[in-house]
Amino acid sequence: MNKTKKPVRVLIVGTGGMARVHAEAFAEMEGVSVVAGVDPRAEVLAAFCDRHGIEGRYATLADAIEQCEFDAASVVTPDGLHYATTMPLIAAGKHVLCEKPLSTDYAFASEMASAAEAASIVNMINLSYRNVAALQKAADMIAAGEIGAVRHFEASYLQSWLTQSVWGDWRTEPGWLWRLSTAHGSKGALGDVGIHIVDFATFAAGSAPHSVSCRTAVFHKAEGDRIGEYTLDANDSFVMHMDLANGAIGTITASRFASGHHNDLRLRIYGDKGGLQVLFERGESHLRAAIGPDALAKEEWSDIDCPPVATIYQRFIAAIRGEAPADPTFLRGAELQQVLDLAGRSQEMGSRSLTLEALAESP
Repeated sequence: MNKTKKPVRVLIVGTGGMARVHAEAFAEMEGVSVVAGVDPRAEVLAAFCDRHGIEGRYATLADAIEQCEFDAASVVTPDGLHYATTMPLIAAGKHVLCEKPLSTDYAFASEMASAAEAASIVNMINLSYRNVAALQKAADMIAAGEIGAVRHFEASYLQSWLTQSVWGDWRTEPGWLWRLSTAHGSKGALGDVGIHIVDFATFAAGSAPHSVSCRTAVFHKAEGDRIGEYTLDANDSFVMHMDLANGAIGTITASRFASGHHNDLRLRIYGDKGGLQVLFERGESHLRAAIGPDALAKEEWSDIDCPPVATIYQRFIAAIRGEAPADPTFLRGAELQQVLDLAGRSQEMGSRSLTLEALAESP
């Protein structure tokens, strides 16, 4: 006997480029409807709502909360506005899916996580690479002890949009230029994709970061290191050294100058009984393993089948319906922001190694 799915009405806050992904994902789900959008840019809001057949249109979040009937919200505003747009939703008792990073500052992210927990709402952060089947399978295998105690890892997030035009011309498009300018709210590759690859590595390892050292680089890209109103001073690449609470050590890197890599994530992780390689390249994931005495003796790697996993959007709705736990939550987003803040401080201190406890105890 088929049961009718509990209806869920969704509000999308911020109707820029990424909002399209949210709208399309929710539109595919039974019993889920996007009832309104919020954006102070009238033309952008109208075009978005027309495209996706959304009736409700609000210039301010306050108007939407007061006038619109909705159960949950997707926050797709610029990074620096996540705190300001999420806290009123929490206060209104609405379930929230927030784009990454949760905030651009650990103090704000921690406050958001605490407020969401106190409000007993479903709260999740859009760490989209949790949707990678190979990553989920690897995490399960490591948790089951298949590679033994984790000892070493190498993780990278490689993009090439500063050397290749497959994503457009960054020199002329504001959607890319702002990511290169601290005055426009960017924290560079560290703030943009660092959260993804730190989560990718530590989620698989099943252990929290303990200490971090980091070095970032800003490369010359235009005359005077400036294009129009955009000063090109946000970091383009970073290299991070990390040790985990379980004693493992490793490196985490990212770059926008990785020619030949459109948007690729890699993780190699080794224990005292074997190793795994997680690849997400050209939109496809693969998992390889060297586990067991025979494989290790012959240095043989084998492909591992990985069952498909639910998307973050599906998991968010399932959590609202009480069908699955909410994961990853705002708490995870705050934990990751703490790592990124520590990495930034490490860079400022000559790449000194710093513990997370030191950041938590600092004024």
